[in-house]
Amino acid sequence: MRIFNHLLLILSLVPLVLNSPFFPPTCYSKVLSMARELTQLAADLKRDYETSYCMAHMPDLYLDVHNSCVMYKMRTYISLVEGLRQRRCAYTSEVRKLGATLRQLFIFMSQKCHGELVFTIHDCAALER
Repeated sequence: MRIFNHLLLILSLVPLVLNSPFFPPTCYSKVLSMARELTQLAADLKRDYETSYCMAHMPDLYLDVHNSCVMYKMRTYISLVEGLRQRRCAYTSEVRKLGATLRQLFIFMSQKCHGELVFTIHDCAALER
């Protein structure tokens, strides 16, 4: 009976493993998806009714992980988001999420993925679009 249970378990798990292609995210793919998500989240916060009045003075956030100026841009934006603490919208969950995710991306790029990332361009004006 015990062998039958193990065989049944194995036979039920094999199709699940074979049917779903699982490719673990590389550091580069994780950084790329986080940068896209943050760019979209910052744009949404500038358009959102609750946060548009205090995010209006913030510059547009465009993160190109191939640009060497992106680290400076993220550091500046993190300090600007943390400077929103005096304003009411700084305490909304979306603004906190933006700040936390931006800090997490900065740590990923500077420490965890340091050897995997290659900056192909150095154009700080391109990040100010």
